[in-house]
Order: sequence, then C-alpha cells, then structure tokens
Amino acid sequence: MRGVSGHRFDTVVIGGGQAGLAVGYYLKEQGRDFVILDAEERIGDAWRKRWDSLRLFTPAALSGLPGMPFPFPGGYFPTKVETADYLEEYAGKFDLPVRLGRRVDSLRREGEAYLVSAGEERYVAENVVVATGPYHAPRVPGFAEWLDPSITQLHSSAYRRPDQIPEGDVLVVGAGNSGAEISLELSASHRMYLSGLDTGNVPGGVSEAHLPGHLLLSWFIGWWIIGRLTADTRFGRRGRKFSRTRGMPLVRFSPTDLIEAGVERVPRVEGVVDGNPQLADGQVLEVASVVWTTGFRPDFGWIALPIFGEDGYPIQHRGVVDTAPGLYFLGLPFQHTFFSETIGGVGKDARHLAEHLANRVTERKHKPAVAPRIPT
Repeated sequence: MRGVSGHRFDTVVIGGGQAGLAVGYYLKEQGRDFVILDAEERIGDAWRKRWDSLRLFTPAALSGLPGMPFPFPGGYFPTKVETADYLEEYAGKFDLPVRLGRRVDSLRREGEAYLVSAGEERYVAENVVVATGPYHAPRVPGFAEWLDPSITQLHSSAYRRPDQIPEGDVLVVGAGNSGAEISLELSASHRMYLSGLDTGNVPGGVSEAHLPGHLLLSWFIGWWIIGRLTADTRFGRRGRKFSRTRGMPLVRFSPTDLIEAGVERVPRVEGVVDGNPQLADGQVLEVASVVWTTGFRPDFGWIALPIFGEDGYPIQHRGVVDTAPGLYFLGLPFQHTFFSETIGGVGKDARHLAEHLANRVTERKHKPAVAPRIPT
C-alpha cells in the first residue's frame, strides 16, 4: 500500500470532466500552479459509461470548450464516445495536469487554506474549484421498492441499450431530455409510456444526427436569447428552480417526435397498487419494466463546510462562495444560465471563476499567510 503523501498547490480542481478541463484551460493561461483530480481511469469516462446511443443535445458548433472547437460539422450532434474522445484530446492539447484515479473523499478548511483528501493523498491549496458536475446520486422515489419484483427497474445511469429491457410494456418516468431519448429508442421494440410533467421544448429541435443548415442560425439565435436568462434575473431564478425540480426543456426533441414514435404520454407516477405503478389520475399500469429518468440529487456530503442550502446545493453566486473565500463551484445545473452544465456553456462560467480567482490572488499578495501542515 502506498504511504500517505502530501502535495501543495495554488489551486486544486476536483473533477476532470468538461467543467474541470474548461477552468483548467484558463488557469493554464494564467500560469497558475494547479492540479485537476478525477476519479475515473481515463479522461471522458463519465461520458463513455452512459447509454450507447446518447448524443449531445446541442450541435457541435455550440458545444466546444474554450480554445478548441468540436472537430465536426457545425450542425452535427456528437455521440457520447466522440464527446469523451474530444475531452481526452482537449486535455492533451493544452497539457492540463490531470491526475486520474483520484477520488476525493473529503474537503475541509485547514487554517487559511483547504485540505483535500483523495485516498491516501493529501492536497493543500489556497483555492479549490469543485467541478464534479450535476450527476451525483441517482434520484428514485421511495415507493419504487414496492413495485413487484418481476418488474425490471433501471435508473438512466444504469441504462445502456435496449437489450437490457425484457419483452413487454415499458414505463419511462421523467419526461426531460433523457426520458425522451430513451423512450424514443425503446419505442422501436416496445410499447412505451412516458410519465412526467411536460418540461416544454426549445423550438427548432431535431432528432436526427445532423441539424439542417437552415436551422443552425436559429439555434445560435435561440442560444443567445436563452443565455440572457441568468440567475441574476427574476425569470432566470424561476428557470433555475424549474430545472432543478422538473427537469430541463427538451432541446433536441419535440412532443411531435414522441407522438410519431408511438410513445404514449401519461400523468405522473404517484404510488404503487398491487405491485404496479399508479398514475396521478388513478390509472394503474401493468408494465414489465420501469426506467427511472428522474435525475440526480446533489451529494456533497464529503465537503465539511457549512455552505449548503436546504436543496443540497451550495449557496453561491456565479460559482463563488462568499462565505468560504477561495472556494468555487463549476458545472452546476443552471449555475448562472440554462447552459451552465453543458460543454458549450461551461466555458463562460469557467472564465468568470478564473478571473475572480486571479483578482483574489492579487488582493492577497500583500497579506502574509501561513500554510497549514499536511497531516500524516
């Protein structure tokens, strides 16, 4: 077993997905002494582990990280593997200091700095960026355990391909982007029910792998308009609450796509009767499988700092935690705009955090600080 080791950096970034790599790009530009810690064994593995047919919900032209566009035609929707490979190439191109296989298990304040523990390794830094993304603990309603044991149950995080789903009717619970895409895929071989509140849809969606050229301009315009609804505006704050409780509007699909595929929309699931799911209108569905596309709940239990709200998310403004100087978050759902958690949107938030961090360092230059001792 390796002995306990200690490392000191100006900045530690926790998470090597698109958010961590985006802020790493700007930290590299600043010449900062930093490291990116990621739990996976390969850059992009968080994407490789999702369902096989997954594509980005936005076209390549709107999905690049800072300094490196997606290497595909602008209207093309990259696959999950292409996205993972892009992230890996991105880290290599800019020589970002990613340390793989480092699962961070605790973060706490230690004197005037932060102590990050990853297994047997300890990292001390004046600044920490938590860029672990929005996909933490799968959210499944408590009554799921009351379903008949003969009903196959999968959360979207465990779904990979249709052959996981046995013959018979299927109920997908959760009508956001993931629920729509999985329902459409399974509709080719199963009778499908899709349960959940209508999340709406972004106009101009297209379910094919390529966006027609005449629609690409409308996507750029729509992206700009929606991006103006920030968390600093009344409508933006309503949008944040909506997205975290009901899911994001459909981006690459429309209700018409579901209708044409034969997917039947049904009311939300509210309980179980005789082992079968019961809908809000009292109807009981007899299905062979249930796929829970009910999202994820935040899981920041490893952060030993009193910075969280009742909803489990950190109390922050544009990723800056005022009550914990030097601590930042990146890639949260609707952190600042609708696109904050997307590959194409996280770069803007990353640039803001890097600029804030640089200003903070400038302010501290004339203030003597004593670094904490690294525990052994």
